Amino acid sequence: MAYDFERYLNVRSAYGGSFGPDGERLSFLLDVTGVPQVWRLDDPETWPDQLTFYDERVTFASWSPEQDELIFGMDEGGNERQQLFRLDGDGEIITPLTETPDAKHRWGGWNSDGSRFAFASNRRNHAVFDVYVQDRDETGGNAELVHEGDGWLSVAGWSPDDDRLAVVESHSSFDQDLHVLDIESGDVEHVTSHDGNVRYRSVNWGPDGDALYLVTDEGSDTTYLARLDLDSGDIEVVEEGGEWNVDGVTLDENTGRLVYSRNEDGYTELTVGELTGETTIREFPTPNLPRGIAGGVSFDPDAERFAVTVTGSTTNENVYVVETETGTAERWTDASTAGIPPETFVRPKLVHFESFDDREIPAFFSVPEDATPGETPVIVDIHGGPESQRRPSFSPTKQYFLNRGYAVFEPNVRGSSGYGKEYSHLDDVEKRMDSVADIEAGVEWLHDQRVVDPDRIVAMGGSYGGFMVLAALTEYPDLWAAGVDIVGIANFVTFLENTGDWRRELREAEYGSLEDDREFLESVSPINNVRSIEASLLVLHGENDPRVPVGEAEQIADEAAERGVPVEKLVFPDEGHGFSKLENRIKAYTTIAEFLDEHV
Repeated sequence: MAYDFERYLNVRSAYGGSFGPDGERLSFLLDVTGVPQVWRLDDPETWPDQLTFYDERVTFASWSPEQDELIFGMDEGGNERQQLFRLDGDGEIITPLTETPDAKHRWGGWNSDGSRFAFASNRRNHAVFDVYVQDRDETGGNAELVHEGDGWLSVAGWSPDDDRLAVVESHSSFDQDLHVLDIESGDVEHVTSHDGNVRYRSVNWGPDGDALYLVTDEGSDTTYLARLDLDSGDIEVVEEGGEWNVDGVTLDENTGRLVYSRNEDGYTELTVGELTGETTIREFPTPNLPRGIAGGVSFDPDAERFAVTVTGSTTNENVYVVETETGTAERWTDASTAGIPPETFVRPKLVHFESFDDREIPAFFSVPEDATPGETPVIVDIHGGPESQRRPSFSPTKQYFLNRGYAVFEPNVRGSSGYGKEYSHLDDVEKRMDSVADIEAGVEWLHDQRVVDPDRIVAMGGSYGGFMVLAALTEYPDLWAAGVDIVGIANFVTFLENTGDWRRELREAEYGSLEDDREFLESVSPINNVRSIEASLLVLHGENDPRVPVGEAEQIADEAAERGVPVEKLVFPDEGHGFSKLENRIKAYTTIAEFLDEHV
């Protein structure tokens, strides 16, 4: 049976579980009203209580460790200038905590008794982030500035004795430094001196406060679980990554219990255990969770259970609660599939194709069950990032197009994360167009698939994936029947000039700098090659986008129209980098469907 797009876009997501201080109640985010709001459950799969009622999206919610209250984040119109709010556990009283609407606030966690919290913000200087500590009952400008930064800082958490903060300084997506900040004195100790690009992520304080447990790729192609000794600065391996990355770790500092994840060709493999020594783990049984992607682990106060969000190709996001020692898992939330039978959802195949340099490129390929050989159109759906990875998570838009008879091809071209450090750097700066050549090789692979109609292949992608769409249309124009560019980059020069001040340095590390690489950036910008486009083009954007400013959409649409390219443009005045409001998602993706029906 065919369902309309609105039905698919009403498939719900429940995620971001956090246990209350009593260990019984669970908060989570649910988008049943059209945007994510805070909800609470006292028992599994019972009707939840809604605690927030905004028209804007809530970005996270975190319970106080000892008091009946949460802190949540929310921006306005997708502008990503997140503000923090305190919410009583019954939802009756909401108190604005930051009240600085022109600045971003990045959550840094509660201290051990919930009397204070930390965050990073660019309120002093929009180009850099500082570290603040604030009492739970203070508001507005009463936060204490404990460290002035000169880059992209975030707070990883409080030490067990609450006198220090772990601070992450990001130079690029693949290069971070860690610092330990003494709150009272303001002294900062740099604890990860290194050369080259090294990742230090998913940082947790060890039980005794003398070490940090984290994920890193120092001296390795893939990331691994490690212990960083704060006295010596030595990194010791706790669990090797091997062929695949260890993605993240969550450690309960009171009990030493932990959960870490490994990304195996896009699928999550969870390991649960507890520390028996500084670098040794006693493993518990593997949780009996659906196969797919799992993350966002949050322990209850005694670490006897943990909440985790799970999704898969054919299962929408829900929060499960796992018994730590036994692995027994129970789904607590019941996010609706909007009346669409889950058995109608299509599972992809993991495939590999050979690119121009004989490198094997992984991809997920989904084909409708009733596809007719030689007559099936294909959407090549290109992820953003570029250091992202297409993984087997649930996508209502993908399932809609599969239901409508489209196949979907999702390549993880060079530059994608998840396949080691070397692979992720294969598209840096001057090698940028090699990843576009991977797209061309993927389409050639599609031409060899019996089910595919080679004259009806579509390029679609968002953010950096939008650049890839435009680049594919300009570099390989004869391959495409249509292109859909969602919040994409058309001109690297104007993008870097106009993106948020806090992001420019990080993005230049990936794309090249305005000062040193301007000529190259101009040469690979699709805006300068629009005359080559032969396919029809649809451009969608959010007017408040702080990452890829709306001017990118305006200039590519105007230039394409001037060059005689059939082009349509749709801009949402109340959205940012993507579409968070249900009514806007319905309009955006219904427009995409109608556009493809017309041109493909």
